[in-house]
Order: sequence, then C-alpha cells, then structure tokens
Amino acid sequence: MTEPDVQKEHGMVSSTPRVTATVPCPAVPAWALAQRALLQSFDAAGRRFAERYLRPDGSLRWNDEQAHRVRSDAFYEPLHNWPDAYLLGGPTSLLEQASRSWPAITEQLTRYGAIRGGFDRSTEWFHLSEGAIVLYGLAAAEPQRWIEPVTHFADQLLAPSHYDAGSRRFRHPQVEPPDPDRTNYPWMPSMKIYGLPLHDVPGIRTYDDLQDPELAARMGRAMAERMSAGDGPQSLSATTLITMAHLITGEERYRTWVLDYVGAWLERADANDGIPPDSVGPGGEIGATLGGRWWGGMYGWTWPHGFYNIGMASVVAGTNALLLSGDESYLELPRRLMDRLYAMGEQRELDWDAMSLPHRWQDRWMAFADAPPRTFVVPYRHGPQGWFDHQPPMLALPTTVWAASAKEADWQRLDQLHEQSGYDWRAVLPFRGKDEAGHEAPWLRFLAGANPDYPERAMQNALAMVHHRLDLIEADDRDLDHLGDDAFAPANGRFAYDPKHHATGYNPVLTEALLQLTTGSPQRIYNSGVPVSQLHYADSATGRPGLPPEIAALVRTVSADRVVVELVHTGTAAIREVAVRAGGYGEHRFTGVRHDALDETPDYPGLTGYSLSVRPSPATTTVERTFEPAAEITVRLAPGHTITLDLAMARHSARPTLVGAR
Repeated sequence: MTEPDVQKEHGMVSSTPRVTATVPCPAVPAWALAQRALLQSFDAAGRRFAERYLRPDGSLRWNDEQAHRVRSDAFYEPLHNWPDAYLLGGPTSLLEQASRSWPAITEQLTRYGAIRGGFDRSTEWFHLSEGAIVLYGLAAAEPQRWIEPVTHFADQLLAPSHYDAGSRRFRHPQVEPPDPDRTNYPWMPSMKIYGLPLHDVPGIRTYDDLQDPELAARMGRAMAERMSAGDGPQSLSATTLITMAHLITGEERYRTWVLDYVGAWLERADANDGIPPDSVGPGGEIGATLGGRWWGGMYGWTWPHGFYNIGMASVVAGTNALLLSGDESYLELPRRLMDRLYAMGEQRELDWDAMSLPHRWQDRWMAFADAPPRTFVVPYRHGPQGWFDHQPPMLALPTTVWAASAKEADWQRLDQLHEQSGYDWRAVLPFRGKDEAGHEAPWLRFLAGANPDYPERAMQNALAMVHHRLDLIEADDRDLDHLGDDAFAPANGRFAYDPKHHATGYNPVLTEALLQLTTGSPQRIYNSGVPVSQLHYADSATGRPGLPPEIAALVRTVSADRVVVELVHTGTAAIREVAVRAGGYGEHRFTGVRHDALDETPDYPGLTGYSLSVRPSPATTTVERTFEPAAEITVRLAPGHTITLDLAMARHSARPTLVGAR
C-alpha cells in the first residue's frame, strides 16, 4: 500500500499546508542551542555507555553463573528511552544499538531460562511492562521491522488459554501461573519495607517470620494459590502491547480488545467507588480467592506498591483507549481513582520510615536547600488496617491525563495539587531516576506562564546530567562480568543494592525535558505508557522521524483546541524543512495556523558598504490561514530564522496509525 493510499484509508488529507519562516532571530535563544547540544551529546555518550555495559553482540554484561537471580525487565531497562530519543531527533546510533540489543538480550535471557518463546512467562505485568518499553519504542520508530515480535506476543497474550473473553479478564497475573509446590517467598532485606503479601497465612504474623524456610514456603504456596488465580488492575499495562499491535497493523481486533478490556475495568471501578479492585476471580467475581475482599491481590492495594503501580496502569489504559477510540470517557478510570485518593489526602510532615517508596521522593526533596516540613500526601495502600502508606502524589499521573485531554478540568486538578503541595514548583532539581521523570512541576509552571526561563534551565540541567552520568561511568569500577555475587548487599544503611539494575543508573540518554519542550508531552509513564504527544516531527527531505539537524522546537502553549510551538534554525549549513505532525500517531488534525512573518515594508537584510554592515531591526506581522483538516504542516526554515506557529487543532479527530509510517 502506498503512503497516499494509507492516508486515504485512515482519513488523512493528501495536501499538506506549507509555511516559510521569514523572521530572522535577533539572537539564537539559549534554550535552542542547549537543546541541539543535548541531542548531539547522545551519540558519544550512548557509545560510551554501550562500550562499558554491553557486550559486542548487544547483550548486557553480567555474570552468567548468576542466571538464577535474573528477572527480564532489568536487562532491557538500561535502554528504555533510546528509541524515544531517536524519534525526537537524536542520533541514529541510538536506534541501531537498541535494535541490536533487544534480540541479543532476549537470546541472553532465553539462555538464562528467564524467557521461553521470546516472552517472560513467569513475571506479572508490573515488571513485564517495564521490560517491554524498548520494544514499543522500536516499533514506533520502525513499524514494519517489528511487526512480527509485537503481534506474536499480542496473540500469545490474547489466546484463550490466557485470556477469558467471556469474563473479560486474564486468567492469571503472569503469562503462566506458578507451581504452588515450587514457590516460596523468602525473607529479603530489600522487600521488608513492603510488609507481608498476605496477612492471614497461619503461623506468619510479621515479615521477619519469613526467615524460617518452612514459613517462607508456606507464604509462597499461599501466594501462588490465591494471588495467581485471577486478574488484577496491574494487567491494564498490557493494553500498550495490544495498542502497538493495532497501530502497526491496523487490525481492528486489537483495537476492539483494548476498548473492551478497559471498559470492563471501568465497570469494576465504578462498582467500587471509583477504585479498581485488585483481584478478579475465575468467574469474574471480585476477591474470589481473598474472602471477597476487593484488596489484597497480586501487585494490588495491599502489597507491595498499591497506588504507585495501579495508578500508572490506570493512566496507561485510559490514554491507550482514548488514543484508539477518540472517546475521552475512558479517562474516567484514572480520573476517578485519583480524585478518590486525593480526597483522602492531608498535609503531613514527610516521614521516610512510614513510606514504602521513600527513594521515589528523597532525592527530589533533598535537592531543595530547605525541604518543606509539611506537604500534601495521599494513601497508597489499603489492608486490614484500612488506608495507609501516605506519600506525595505522583505528578506524572494527573499530568499525563491532562496532556491527553487538554481539558480545563484536568488542568484544575493540577492547580489544586500545586496549591496543596507547599513547595515551589518552579525549581529545576538536579536528579534523575530510572523512569527519567519527576520534573513535571517546573514544566507545568512554564506552561502556566509562571516559569519563563524553564526551557533554558531544563536543557542545561539535562545536559549537565549527561555529563554527570559520563563521570559516573568513568568512576564505575565494578567487575561487570561478575555482577550478581553481591546481590542485595547493604547500601546507604537502608536500601539494598540490586545488581540487576546496575547499568540503568548509568544511562546517559535523557528524554524527559526534550519530550516536554519539543512535543508538549510529559515523560511517558514508565510502566508501558506511550508518549501523549501534542506534536511529532520529521525531516521532510529524508522522512527520518524527529527534528531535522540544527532545528530546535519549543511548545509554549497547550489547550483543548490549539498548540503554540516555536521553531528555530540554530545552524548555518542549509535550509531545512520540517514536517510538524498533529499528535504522535496521527490522531489529531490541524485546521489552521497563525504565525509571525517578516513585514515586507522594511529593508531587510539591508546593504553592506565597504567592510561595514548594519543589521536592521526587522518588523513583523501576523499571517493567519485556515485549511481543510491536515495531518501535518511543512515548515521551511533558513539558517538563523525562527517562526512561532499557533496551530488550531481538532483533537482525536482521526484514526491513529503507524501503518505506512516512514
């Protein structure tokens, strides 16, 4: 099928509006120069990372004799955002390395026994979704190349042996259920902070009781029998795999399944006061193996993370269903959940010892000169004692919902969190976690018009973190071929060091600020989220996705019906043409544009006489055009020129697709 045919099939218009940037830059903005420097840094930084942490075939350097300690997600995660960086305009070397490493790591994990048939069959979707994000990024970058593994896994997942279409539930949290007689839950210092998975197993009253091997086996058997016998909301993360299968094939059955499955969870949450129950039994009944309780399932409300992983899965599912349907009502799944828990929130002093995920917040608060004595916290978990484990709300969740809808009500939810937080959201803090997120607050204040220098500071902060990661790589003296010998050795007095995640902490490819500023999207939800981009770019000359060389972009405004973006040609080499696309997957349409242009009356660029030239101050005017709904607009920029596009947008007005994508 030719590209014009694909466009017609999916309702795209064939004509592309074109505009030319005619306004010269008075001075190339500092944010634009830093943005280009950041993108260019990824080539050398990525090569240095690969040289240190990957084998020549692309697999992860690891102690082969420690294969029994392996879980698949940790091996893919070090490269989780490399395809994303390529899609933003980063170097081709990132895509090439990720494309080599994904099959090499899959083969490595197959040798270790962690994967069979290309798929980790023993891990639940909280961890499966972390390992799958590299594949999703590769599929978005080169759809045709990755059709086979994506659809192969999607079809395995939806097979009747794993998914019960009648009750609209997965039969087990894992692809294959564990054997109760061969499962135990041993005492580990790294897991003590999460408490007991089940609170009614005979003879086990405290976590330390699991130091007895017999009791650890008893707990493992109970978990296998009761937690692995039904579905839970963490499996909503699987909707991204099926969403990608639809986007790259166009097959309707994948789209239908996503909408049906998310709809089932909407119904379950509605029946439980907006909170998705965490265990759906063999007949579709809630809490069938948990005494009828709506809480207590695998990666559910009691153990280990609660709102942390269920919130992410709900946002992922809601945004996927909105993407495929254009129906905003699917966002009610995460909206009602957030509003329910936020309503139980309160101002408290931060108590690290009472949190199950203190490391999620400590770096962010310690980066402040003066940590706030009190802030807004919400309950993350529910158990026999009711709601507990109060922690700050993850801004990534409501930010992603707002970015997907651009509705005022979703922005007001963020405004309320800002007012309740008790700290300055404008600060750009020097930290990076494995999810490459956490800087939503200063970006949101920029979009609100209250943090004008955020773009420059964000780019400089990200570039400084690239340099910091390179310094960490040079200082890393561990024997990478024998990692695993020191598993769970004590670290900083409290948290355990897990060598499976060693390389992830050195990843020098940083995409959060780039996604925010160039596409108007927050960093994607780590557990299988797809970027909810307002805009996407491609080089019109080559068709390569991402910003062309020398071009920088800054999304200044996002609203329900318009997006404002500034483009700057920072270089001197050549005229560039950039395709600015509506949405990350063609789900939106442009209906008009207002842009600045050089007033034709001034004499610009003026004259030169002898060796003297005087640069006149150009006067500008505004040009406004409307047109039939368009999937993209082409912008021509000469060196040293800029243009600000105020793009009228019809959101979710077209069927998203990667079929035929260049």
